Amino acid sequence: MTQDWLVDETGCCLPLLAKDLGPLALDVPYRLYRFLTDLEDVLRSTVDPLLQLQQIAPLVRRLLDEASWLEVLPIAPNPETGWEVVTLYDEPMFPLTVQLVAWAPGTRSPIHNHGCWGLVALLSGEEQNTFWRREPTLEQPDRIIQVGEHQLQAGEMVTFFPDAIHQIQALGCQPTISFNLYGETDYDRRFEFDSERATATLF
Repeated sequence: MTQDWLVDETGCCLPLLAKDLGPLALDVPYRLYRFLTDLEDVLRSTVDPLLQLQQIAPLVRRLLDEASWLEVLPIAPNPETGWEVVTLYDEPMFPLTVQLVAWAPGTRSPIHNHGCWGLVALLSGEEQNTFWRREPTLEQPDRIIQVGEHQLQAGEMVTFFPDAIHQIQALGCQPTISFNLYGETDYDRRFEFDSERATATLF
């Protein structure tokens, strides 16, 4: 079984101990609307990000196993920016965003957090995740230090606490395609970091 991962606010990348969903009902396809309803049930049942992610990760695996339509959606990196996002679901006043994201080979994201829990399931390609944590000083209150790396392969999934800080880079010769899921963003907690200047700006 493929291992899923959890990145906490200190930048530690740990195995995620996901909950067992039990067997699938073979005669009932696990469609996007069922997935969203199950997600809402999870979010209503607990506000603890770890417990949420432990229950959400297997739901995402179930959806990806059933949703062959995701593989044929047209998405490719924008040649000007090196990345592209297709939003599959985003409803006002509801704390979920579902996306497909494509990165061109070699493209690197800013160092950032998300200000919400998040999940990235890599559908194709290979992605380098670099993890950081805050290490403030009196002179540099927004200082961060690099604490680890993880190379995400197609079929793997990584989850994030709201204050987890990371940077990604698409590896190899082919674009990466990922299924991304985010909770309700607190935009006062979402930052882009500059590790050399020790600055953090709202992102």
